[in-house]
Amino acid sequence: MHVLLQILTVTRFALRTVPQRFGASVAAMFGIAGVVGVLTGVLSIAEGFRAAMTDSASPESVIVMRSGSDTEMMSGLSREETRIIADAPGIGRSTQWVMSSAELFVVINLPSRKTGTDANVPLRGIEYAGFVVREGFEIVEGRKFTPGRNEVIVGAGAARQFAGLDVGSKIKLGALEWEVVGMFTGGGGSSDSEIWTDARVLQSAYRRNDTFQSVHVRLASAEDATFQTFKDALTSDPRLDVKVERLTDFQKEQSEAVYSLITILGIPISIMMAIGAIFGALNTMYSAVSARTKEIATLRALGFGGFPAMVSVMIESMTLALFGGAAGAGLAYLAFDGYQTATMNWQTFSQVAFAFSVTPAVLAAGVIYAVAIGFFGGFFPAIRAARIPVANALREQ
Repeated sequence: MHVLLQILTVTRFALRTVPQRFGASVAAMFGIAGVVGVLTGVLSIAEGFRAAMTDSASPESVIVMRSGSDTEMMSGLSREETRIIADAPGIGRSTQWVMSSAELFVVINLPSRKTGTDANVPLRGIEYAGFVVREGFEIVEGRKFTPGRNEVIVGAGAARQFAGLDVGSKIKLGALEWEVVGMFTGGGGSSDSEIWTDARVLQSAYRRNDTFQSVHVRLASAEDATFQTFKDALTSDPRLDVKVERLTDFQKEQSEAVYSLITILGIPISIMMAIGAIFGALNTMYSAVSARTKEIATLRALGFGGFPAMVSVMIESMTLALFGGAAGAGLAYLAFDGYQTATMNWQTFSQVAFAFSVTPAVLAAGVIYAVAIGFFGGFFPAIRAARIPVANALREQ
């Protein structure tokens, strides 16, 4: 009989006997579902944070900082330098605006809505062109701040996570009181976790003496040639000492530390749980082989080879793991996807509001992980099935 046909026949018999081992099979699937649920949860945190840091940036968006600065807080630019940057070739221009916004970035303390404890919240001072520099900016409640006044607008993510940021409320920063006049969304990126105000007012409040930390620019096009022209003009200007990056690249760099921390801590935990699940699968499949000893021996006596028996056990193990993994991934999706929270961005030491993101890639990784557990859990029992002594097995009662 053809080997493939033998495999199909033996596997069909094996899967038909699974209900006879219902308890052990369900226990193995439950353990694998738990492992996949934990792994999916960990990866959804990492993916959600990365998305919150990078999703809102368009290819035309560029950030300029002092050379050698890893974050905006470490940078410093004078008013004259920001003017030189705004005059560089490649910047987008309209009849009303030069697409350049010189900005400040500071961190303030506000209580968390969930815990009531203080958290670091980013406060950004922008020039009025900052509204058009950022693609996806939209006021969802209230209005924009009025230049020259102690007014702020808050990102939708910040409003959800931190107390006192409802439109119409007032927050006290130092000796000054600021009115919340609007709520905005920046397209779901890191700006949703920020509070914005007029850069000039923020300079005065924090005594920055006409200095800025970065310039956000929107180029005339997303083409590499436009970006390179803009970058070369600034880096070759002897009056400047700056670094120029696409905002997408900068935000990705900012997210790497937290992304790596989450995966470094979470994946070893998932691996330790997976080892436990593998032992559970081993016990289940050894029991399955023991229960099917006479059946396998009979098939062997009829001319079936040891290899089809081995493959059938492997398929049974991986099938149980697949169902368990799919269940775990599905439950994780229902429990985690879209869950709103906030965590520390270790680059700026400020909170970033984000939502867990159970992407198709995360779900696929969980299911593949489950099948791998099934493979290793079924490997040794499958070898045992292939080596069952036919004569001794048929004499068993």
